[in-house]
Amino acid sequence: MSTHPWIPNSSSETVKKMLETIGVSSIEELFKDIPPEARMSPEKWMSLEIGKGCMLSELEAKRIIEERLLKNKVFNPLPYMGGGVYPHYVPPLVRYILSRGEFLTAYTPYQAEISQGLMQAIFEYQSLMAELLQMELVNASMYDWASAAAEALLMSVRVKRGRRKVLVPYNVNPFHFKVIETYLWPHGVRIERVRYDSGKGSVDMEDLKAKVDAETAGVYLQYPNFFGVVENAKAVGEIAKEKGALFITGVYPVALGLLKAPGEVGADIAVGDGQPFGLGLNYGGPYLGIFAVRYDQNLIRQMPGRIIGLTTTLDGSQRAFAMILQAREQHIKREKATSNICTNEALAAIGVAVYLSLLGKTGLRKLAELNYYRAHYAASRFDEIGLNRVFSGEFFNEFAVSLGRAGISYREIHKKLLEKGIHGGLYIGDLYPELGEASLWAFTELHFKADIDKLTGLLKEIISGGG
Repeated sequence: MSTHPWIPNSSSETVKKMLETIGVSSIEELFKDIPPEARMSPEKWMSLEIGKGCMLSELEAKRIIEERLLKNKVFNPLPYMGGGVYPHYVPPLVRYILSRGEFLTAYTPYQAEISQGLMQAIFEYQSLMAELLQMELVNASMYDWASAAAEALLMSVRVKRGRRKVLVPYNVNPFHFKVIETYLWPHGVRIERVRYDSGKGSVDMEDLKAKVDAETAGVYLQYPNFFGVVENAKAVGEIAKEKGALFITGVYPVALGLLKAPGEVGADIAVGDGQPFGLGLNYGGPYLGIFAVRYDQNLIRQMPGRIIGLTTTLDGSQRAFAMILQAREQHIKREKATSNICTNEALAAIGVAVYLSLLGKTGLRKLAELNYYRAHYAASRFDEIGLNRVFSGEFFNEFAVSLGRAGISYREIHKKLLEKGIHGGLYIGDLYPELGEASLWAFTELHFKADIDKLTGLLKEIISGGG
């Protein structure tokens, strides 16, 4: 093995010493857990022809980038997909504040005492989110909803020592569940699924009662669930706590403008995504994982991520902000850390704080009402053209639609909508085969009545064979 100019410590002698130190005989043994078909041999990766790049002027490079950007399709109105990520209006002030150098260029405050402004902004985020969730403690953000849910379930196992089972209903976001599986599998945690009511779309309470037991560490509930159906969260929490399990809610935060907050329904841990609060779609990220707990020392000590606290200077004349409970992180506690969370979504958290400050309580309720009523208007229009809701349960801003009576596949409908410049709902027939030809449709304040009327008119035309 020869020294590679772009890889530090790549000399044979250095590599040999490192392998001896960790007790491994070769690089191949070090990476033996990776399947052979997913690996590249040392001979190949040491001789990669990366190239020296082209000598382009700034103007030429700009032209190439702009030409490629023009290939992106911009939809107006924005997509009706939903399923965990939603188009919402982002006030220009949010983008302006986030573009300021003191926020945009600050990665994360490792030297906390010299980052008072950034820490104050994060403290404001925590305070606003705690009020919204009605929970006592909120951390300084996670990656996204999926990883926050996984961390919460892992945390339940740490708190409820000796219990190695968690319950996750089938009607939670299936994309989130894939991340939950990935996080929990290496820890030997058993995930047991709970059925949903085929009529209402909500959690099957009898199945939940049958499966929660003395081995259950945590019960996770999405509220509203993946189908947009509003769950009886308080009842689910009571069932979980009867057996001593932690109750974890995953919330779409906009819905809290109308629905009871996690703290009001008895949640021990609340997670979600701050994406709807001023972060936009952004091609899939970065987003903001919300993570909150009720006041309990066991929960606080096992909570992943960071918390910014408010204190005063030594003489008490000025308030000051300090990073507290940071010692649980991996850069300090190594393998004993409660989480491997590393990158703090501080900039996204500041954006959410600005957005919530602009809306206030009244604005948030109005936003929730817009989402609720526009989705219900859309559902009534869908019903008129023979596209019926799959479930009868009350819903917030998205609902599943059955194409059973339409006699046409959703993929065909979706393709024809795209030809008209409209991005339809999310096909869920492959995620839930038992639902047949079904799709999930979401509506927000950005989908006006005229947009919904145009959409249903095109759907009617397509279904009748004229599209």
